Amino acid sequence: MACDAAGIERPEAVFDREAEWRALTAFVTDQRPGPALGLVTGRRRQGKTYLLEALARATGAFLFRAHEGTERESLQRLAEAFAGHTGSRRVPAWRNWDDAVDALLGSGGKNPAPVVIDQFPDLVRQSPALPSVVHRAFTRAGHTLRTRLLLGGDSSLVANRLFTDHSALRELAGMSITVEPFDFRQAAAFWDIDDPRLATLLHTVVGGTPAHRSLASGEGPTGFEDFDAWMCRTVLSPRTPLHWEATRLLNEEADQQDRPLCHSILTAVVLGHATTWAVTRHVSRPLTDVSHALRLLEHCGLLRGEPDAFLTSALRYRIAEPLLAFDHAVVAPHRSTLEEEATDGAWERLSSDFHGTAVPAAFAQLCRDWALRFADPDTFGAPVATAAHGTLPRGESGPEREAEVVVRGGGGHRPLLSVGQTRWNEIMDIHHLDRLRHVLAVLAVRGEDISRTKPACYGGAGFSPRLRAAEDRGEVVLVDLDRLYHGG
Repeated sequence: MACDAAGIERPEAVFDREAEWRALTAFVTDQRPGPALGLVTGRRRQGKTYLLEALARATGAFLFRAHEGTERESLQRLAEAFAGHTGSRRVPAWRNWDDAVDALLGSGGKNPAPVVIDQFPDLVRQSPALPSVVHRAFTRAGHTLRTRLLLGGDSSLVANRLFTDHSALRELAGMSITVEPFDFRQAAAFWDIDDPRLATLLHTVVGGTPAHRSLASGEGPTGFEDFDAWMCRTVLSPRTPLHWEATRLLNEEADQQDRPLCHSILTAVVLGHATTWAVTRHVSRPLTDVSHALRLLEHCGLLRGEPDAFLTSALRYRIAEPLLAFDHAVVAPHRSTLEEEATDGAWERLSSDFHGTAVPAAFAQLCRDWALRFADPDTFGAPVATAAHGTLPRGESGPEREAEVVVRGGGGHRPLLSVGQTRWNEIMDIHHLDRLRHVLAVLAVRGEDISRTKPACYGGAGFSPRLRAAEDRGEVVLVDLDRLYHGG
């Protein structure tokens, strides 16, 4: 077990989440007078509820997990749970949410008393005035009370409205954390994968979402040679929960009338139509409809829009949940086939799309994440502020040029620190470096300062001796799978 500054041990069953655990335990043990409000959010399946339940067990907190129902039913369930927690034989007869919140805030004495309400947005769907009720209760509460109220919610549209910077709850909150998916290094450790190549293949499918392991019956590939068989018996088998998880992700967030367009947009994005105009052309729908669906997918945390490194006025969209990207790129076009024949035979045909399209795209994102999170400070000569995809438009200088990993520093000038290329299944050679040099020359003509810019090659299959020699001369930064997962 790990022990945080407040002296509350993080249970061994809670994998990683050290920063989140420190923040939560510091919040619930804060000795300052007066009640305090904390917000905990995150996309579904990231372990938010698991973390809050572990915190409640470790601290003796009162925990209530909301469910769908009427306002009266939720008040009654909350009252019964509160009576059970306090050991009272009498269930409180709360008339409304004002009574309930006042009672919860009044449960704290001289010592901090943690109270956790998970899935708080479900209660707000039943009682839209509840955020105002909480705000009024905090205004009424005296400074002698030390209740620490934690509200948990998924990254749904309701949660986004409740927990954003401009909401009354966010203004009241003294702590706000988001439980994110594991990064690719954490995910490899979570799945007990030591082989970086196998870890990349697995991350392409399940990403960093912890719940995907339980949906696969807790089983990961036993080794690289077992990956194809593991795919057939888990993700591709209609008999397993993991097979249907991508469909559930969207069905839980989008209304039935929005789902067809959302599916079409996700398919467009995995096919490389990454801008609003490109998506609109591909799906052949009005821009207003596409823009609405894009906002919906972004608010749900399923799609992410990021500025292009060279065309900063343009947003490039990418699917934030790898399982959803994998499903739309590989599984969805062949779902009927999977349901009709043995999965091992179907995978022989699907695997070409997987290795040719899905894995290279996922590998490029891992390389961007590495540059932003794990590269040593001296790798690019300055601290990294952003790592993004860059596109040079087609013009007189030749065909459209892309750089999968464009690294910039911070500050007003956002210096261009590196321009990089990624290749998953191709041994990178000197011609890849030449291509990067050409991109840099075009950028220089456009007025970009390239005096500090380092070309970089990110190779999943390795590098030629000539490219290694160029690295020795300081002409290029080379990042292989071992460095991606273990080095800086």
